[in-house]
Amino acid sequence: MEYKEIIQNTKDAMSKAVDFTKGQIDKVRTGRATVSLVDNIKADFYGSMTPITQMANISTPDARTIVIQPYDKSTMSGIEKAIQAADLGFNPMVDGAIIRIPVPPLTEERRKEYVKMAKKFAEDGKVSVRNVRREQIEILKKTEKDKVITEDERKRGEEEIQKITDTNIKAIDVVLAAKEKELMD
Repeated sequence: MEYKEIIQNTKDAMSKAVDFTKGQIDKVRTGRATVSLVDNIKADFYGSMTPITQMANISTPDARTIVIQPYDKSTMSGIEKAIQAADLGFNPMVDGAIIRIPVPPLTEERRKEYVKMAKKFAEDGKVSVRNVRREQIEILKKTEKDKVITEDERKRGEEEIQKITDTNIKAIDVVLAAKEKELMD
């Protein structure tokens, strides 16, 4: 494996880890209604568990309400039950052809719990980034041992991988800080 290829693989793997972490942190509830709050909920759709995002149009007409409009009205009760079973603290209300979910404001205690959860996601993301760093440095060492790259290239590669690692960990910290601010405001 070439030196440039190792560096590119490092960038790709770390950016995937950061993107995944951002997605996890974004899903932490902030007291504001967002479509992502119901992204992971699955309901029974003719015998198979299907994400409700594929079964209905989901929107947020205001900061405190999520509106779900099923494509097939026969799935309304299944979607309603799935939302209740998801244990997100929501109480969906069927209103004709739509399901309204009022998003209650967060208590101080819940906010702190969510900050803790976001910090855990951030730490998991940092561990993933560090694991990529460790794996890629091992590949560099093996590549040097196999005489594909020189010792100087290995050292330069390790430095570059460390810089990439630092950049990605900072990116996770920035996302976490923004989520903390959002939760505590």
